[in-house]
Amino acid sequence: MTESTLIGICIFIYLASWVAYLLHAAFRSKATGLGGDFLALSGIIVQTFAIGWRWFESHRLGIGHAPLSNLYESMVFFAWTTAFIYMLVVRKLRTRLLGVFVMPIVFLSLASTSLMDSQIQPLVPALQSNWLTAHVLTCFLGYAAFAVAFGVSLLYLMKTRKDIPQEGPFRRVLPAADFLDDFSYRIISVGFPLLTLGIITGAAWANSAWGSYWSWDPKETWSLIVWLIYAVYLHARIARGWRGRRTAWLSVVGFAATLFCYLGVNLLLSGLHSYATG
Repeated sequence: MTESTLIGICIFIYLASWVAYLLHAAFRSKATGLGGDFLALSGIIVQTFAIGWRWFESHRLGIGHAPLSNLYESMVFFAWTTAFIYMLVVRKLRTRLLGVFVMPIVFLSLASTSLMDSQIQPLVPALQSNWLTAHVLTCFLGYAAFAVAFGVSLLYLMKTRKDIPQEGPFRRVLPAADFLDDFSYRIISVGFPLLTLGIITGAAWANSAWGSYWSWDPKETWSLIVWLIYAVYLHARIARGWRGRRTAWLSVVGFAATLFCYLGVNLLLSGLHSYATG
């Protein structure tokens, strides 16, 4: 069994998990909710083996490096980190409806890799650095935290919609609005310092590779934009006392900017990070 076979299995597992969560949302069945959890956890385990297998294969080929060097590998890792953080928080959130919004991110991220070149390649000179793992790991853990916070914010926005009956069945199965609002804030409070570390390690890496800490490359610029959006979120909440729908929408906008920083810049713009499209 190869790494690509394991990734293919994971794609179907995550899809099945998403379907289970959709059925849970539609029929309020505890069994389908537990099934979604079981499938999500199974996908994480299988994907962990797949990532480990690719890492082993790269060493066997004599070009050993952490599988984080191109768009294919980063998409695999983004799917894994998002699923992992989701499983860490779903029980504390006390609702599996979060899976309706998070699991499609995981599934689509991993499914998109089937359209990419998955061949293991030697590292380009710019990536031959010990900063690679630290930079990518911290950035993508931050991205994954923002993805989960995005899902929680959507639940909050649905919970507080005025056109949904206050005593309707949908509102009753969701946690209290204040709990969802606070939970999203706590997740972003974890993701923000991780993104900050990612930017700092990236700057140190850029200096060693290109002789400059900051070059206003499109990826660097959009990373700063994402950082500023979440900095505004935290400042508005802590210093200005913002709560509720305003901060929930900031979370949604922040994740949209995160997706563009990650995918839009790689696919639409050129710059020093052009190797990330490989």
